[in-house]
Amino acid sequence: MSEITFMVLEESLGKIVLVKLKGGKALRGLLEGYDKHLNLVLSKTEDVTDGNEGVKLGSVIIRGDNVILISPVGG
Repeated sequence: MSEITFMVLEESLGKIVLVKLKGGKALRGLLEGYDKHLNLVLSKTEDVTDGNEGVKLGSVIIRGDNVILISPVGG
């Protein structure tokens, strides 16, 4: 992974991020942690696939090889 990727992740710790996954699923949650494989730990997670209101999922661990995009959510 590039250095800038980890810089953005470090700055996003404790903040809300949008994560898009293989298969079209989109999750939004509070980034609690990550590792060098891009495995992610999110809390207060919601499934926002297809612009849904957000099905509450709580705390989740996302395996890095399923991640397509991670984006900080403004605000």
